[in-house]
Amino acid sequence: TQRPLEEIARFLGGTEAGTEADGGGGERRPRPVAIVDAGVRKPMEIEVVIPIDDLATLGQVIDEPVSGAAAAGPVRRSIWPAMHPRLLELVLEHRSTLIFVNARRLAERLATRLNELHWEGESRGGEQEGRPPDAPELVKAHHGSLSRERRLEIEDDLKSGRLRGLVATSSLELGIDMGAVDLVVQISSPGAVSTGLQRVGRAGHQVGAPSRGKIFPKHRADLLESAVVVERMRAGQIEETRYPRNPLDVLCQQIVAMCALDEWRVDELAGVVRSAAPFAELSEEVLASVLDLLSGRYPSEEFAELRPRLVWDRVGGILRGRSGA
Repeated sequence: TQRPLEEIARFLGGTEAGTEADGGGGERRPRPVAIVDAGVRKPMEIEVVIPIDDLATLGQVIDEPVSGAAAAGPVRRSIWPAMHPRLLELVLEHRSTLIFVNARRLAERLATRLNELHWEGESRGGEQEGRPPDAPELVKAHHGSLSRERRLEIEDDLKSGRLRGLVATSSLELGIDMGAVDLVVQISSPGAVSTGLQRVGRAGHQVGAPSRGKIFPKHRADLLESAVVVERMRAGQIEETRYPRNPLDVLCQQIVAMCALDEWRVDELAGVVRSAAPFAELSEEVLASVLDLLSGRYPSEEFAELRPRLVWDRVGGILRGRSGA
């Protein structure tokens, strides 16, 4: 889910110093990186689903406000009463479903509502009213506000079959082996082709199995964006990635981290820093300014409240971390 591969290869490989013998003239050059492009695009079955007849009716007033000082405002038409039952159907039709949303609060609310709907369907006709606290959950919310231990526990519940689905944010996008996921549902447009591919790609990990995804736009503008993103997902037209050049805030953090553990000669530290692709063209002047900032020599009094993190021995060319760095 990255393009162009040459840019990513430069970012991952970094640079190395050339020598006079090999014609490098001492200048830095990209390290050689072999790009292995399998040339096989995973089959994808993606559908844009609109659970109501006309998105233009959303927001229309269906109940006028009641008069009075404490009266609520008008009740407007919402897509959620039609979306909730359709999502529940999809979860029940599949063994394992991931539902992606773009906000933690929505993940919690949607998981709660799907569990309530499921319990209402299971208990219809019985004497039980309302969902009891100990009732088994059909789905659970998964987001970055949960502790790592809790997230791992929820993921294991899905893998083992104790859960039929997760309502997740981007915390579930990368680096997690979810096992056999049958379907990925995206609520509203994923916003980027690469994000859509990463999310829908969680489904169908078996050899030869297609990745199945359904996108539910929430309004007309969302529908337009979703249609464009899906078309580009099918064509593999991923947005171009360009790694940042000379991000000095990151440079400050890394230099402090290096000097917090070891003493560094400035020339050796500069060589290590420039071996990373984003800093391959870092000039001596800019590096000196960063070291001034970190060691307490500021360009104006506006920076006087900053706490120096390094000691820079300019005579010996040595950098070391201050206490607390």
